[in-house]
Amino acid sequence: MSFSAPGSPPPPPLPAQPSAPSPPGPTPYLVPYPVAQQGHPYPGGPAHVAPSGPPSTLRSPKGLATALTWLLGACAAVRLFSAGVGTYEQSWLQGFPGDTHFDDLELGLAPGLTILAGLLQVLTVLPTIVVFIVWFHRVRSNGGIFRPDAFTLGRGWAIGAWFVPVANLFLPCRVALQTWRASTQRGPDGAERKASVMLLASWWVLWVLAASGDRVFGRLYEAAETVDELLTVGKLGIATDLVTAVAGVLALLFVRRLTAMQNTMATEGPYARS
Repeated sequence: MSFSAPGSPPPPPLPAQPSAPSPPGPTPYLVPYPVAQQGHPYPGGPAHVAPSGPPSTLRSPKGLATALTWLLGACAAVRLFSAGVGTYEQSWLQGFPGDTHFDDLELGLAPGLTILAGLLQVLTVLPTIVVFIVWFHRVRSNGGIFRPDAFTLGRGWAIGAWFVPVANLFLPCRVALQTWRASTQRGPDGAERKASVMLLASWWVLWVLAASGDRVFGRLYEAAETVDELLTVGKLGIATDLVTAVAGVLALLFVRRLTAMQNTMATEGPYARS
């Protein structure tokens, strides 16, 4: 399937021809989309310079999205478990005088559960980060094939933006917004349509709050020395866990939504049917 320029009438149907047998096994998007063209596939875009090498081809993000569904769901569940452990720890700490030093606390179930919650977070977060960045780079690459003029940042920023201090609070969101726009079908007449970005914006705001809360909680928890200080820090930890769990669910929905948008673009073309 090839994409025609927006605003032009749909091409006449071609006569049916016998199709060759498909090769065995699953296949990705079979939509070769040459980036090198005369002119630009969308109005107002700059002319392309023909690159060397084979034309770009879409790659399906569906497998990565499925893995992320499970991983993000596991992360959210672990955070809810951690919030429950924090609540239990609050009740446990209230059994000691407020000025009791941390080193003088008796060992019990609460410290063990806290260690377990931390271990589960490490085991779920690390693979989630890796798979998410791979998925993010793939959908950004697909977006650059769908609509090159939608981007102001190269596709390498889909990876690099996450590792630049301070800039990682807004640059990945910018890449995501541009990818979202590039993955949105136009109207049947070629007119540009805007898909709501509320899901993306909600996820990003909560993710930034959760990430910031985690950093603050880690520093305060290390500095806490008495039961009163631990109780205060613990409330922040519970709130951060809950916000992170919600952010994880929104991230899951964002991944599934953007993947579905790109699947529609790849299988139906850049124009909506109705």
